[in-house]
Amino acid sequence: MQQFETILQNRSSITTEQAHRLRELIADWQLLSDLSFADLVLWIPLRKDNKNWPTGHAAVAHIRPTTAATVFAHDLIGDEIQWGSRPGIDRALSDAEIVRDGEPERMGEILIKEETIPVIFEDQVIAVISRHRNADLMRSPSRLELNYREIANILYRMISESNFPYPNANTLFDPAPRVGDGLIRLDVNGVISYASPNARSAFNRMGWDSELESFSLSDVAEKVSKERKDAHDEGLQTQLNGKALRRVEIENQGGTIDLLVLPLIQGVDRVGAIVMLHNVTELRRRERELVTKDATIREVHHRVKNNLQTVSALLRLQARRIDDPGASAALEEAVRRIASIALVHETLSSSSDASVAFDDVLNRLVSHALELSPRMATLTIIRDGEFGSLEPRIATPLALVITELIHNALEHGLAEAGSHLQISVNRTETHCEIKISDDGVGLPEEFNLLESSNLGLQIVRTLTENELKGDLSLRSSKQGTIAQLDFPLN
Repeated sequence: MQQFETILQNRSSITTEQAHRLRELIADWQLLSDLSFADLVLWIPLRKDNKNWPTGHAAVAHIRPTTAATVFAHDLIGDEIQWGSRPGIDRALSDAEIVRDGEPERMGEILIKEETIPVIFEDQVIAVISRHRNADLMRSPSRLELNYREIANILYRMISESNFPYPNANTLFDPAPRVGDGLIRLDVNGVISYASPNARSAFNRMGWDSELESFSLSDVAEKVSKERKDAHDEGLQTQLNGKALRRVEIENQGGTIDLLVLPLIQGVDRVGAIVMLHNVTELRRRERELVTKDATIREVHHRVKNNLQTVSALLRLQARRIDDPGASAALEEAVRRIASIALVHETLSSSSDASVAFDDVLNRLVSHALELSPRMATLTIIRDGEFGSLEPRIATPLALVITELIHNALEHGLAEAGSHLQISVNRTETHCEIKISDDGVGLPEEFNLLESSNLGLQIVRTLTENELKGDLSLRSSKQGTIAQLDFPLN
């Protein structure tokens, strides 16, 4: 693709809209390669502007078939040819017609048949596709090969008539269909005229025990599908009649089939359709298992949160029955710590993935801390930086650490009125640094974190070193106290 962009910018007269059209073609052309059992090469003319005749062509894309052996051992991307050296490519560009009358040429031990197709966009030939097939394999084709080639020829004609790739089909082709997974050909009335062996097998697994050919695809799908559309929904009769580009999924106890309907157009008339299908039974089963697993994990976090809240309520009741102020205060501190852990589990219970939006947790931690310190009603909280999402293994101990540091500042460092508390976060992909600063009285001169008997600081130091694998420091500043926490994220 880089070669594609380089040539477009420096040596081609292709416009932005035309380049976008070519990218759309390249995104969908594995289908063309597989149906025609051929290598495809996309050539763009080399010229400064449309007023000048091209000096030659450059190969900007090359695709190999998954249904046959490649005829080229090496990619042709980046190859350049002079005007006149490949008459088929020159004719397709100048005459705006598909060229099929070239004689096969021997390349090593392989006799290669080349055909060229003009890529037309807004009535202008903007590029040429060269199709390269093993001529020996074309002499006794099977019924499958004949149908594939006929379909391929229709699609190539659609390219030359600016009807392929289909407009606004990117989402429908994601994931891209594969010919080998199964193919059904419909006539203009939506009746199946051919079904590949894999297509027949897919419907057999869903309970269809007859041949598919001569049946309407929409009728077959309705008979095997367990879903019944409401009157206001678009039914299978409309979705699978071949008149419009559609992606449909049908399901029953036997399995799930993903169907992509591609109308075949000649000029302005629809001449039928092809349906690419893929048995996605196992894929959907795994998706359901993941959804069930995620729901179970969220339910576990919800129950853990509820259990922690029950424990908090019991401890709070016990604290009210104790006459000793010190014991009662210790229980209240335990309630506060449990509440911090419960906040993380509450966030995980409502999260769509296994991560914690920690900025929301921090907001609630700060609010909860202020509720427990009514004397700080005039405290100003300053936030700087964001945490983003954190893994639960980091979020739970970090919530406890920040709770203790904020509580320590509120209880021991700040004055009662007009105080400021700043929480600064500096996060990279691999590291996080947090500073919690206050403008209070600062630390005692003889303070030593390692020798401190404060239970909260001991908890903070233990969690920082053992759970977060980080470093903690507390120091006095001219304005008050700064607690700094540094830890890795991986």
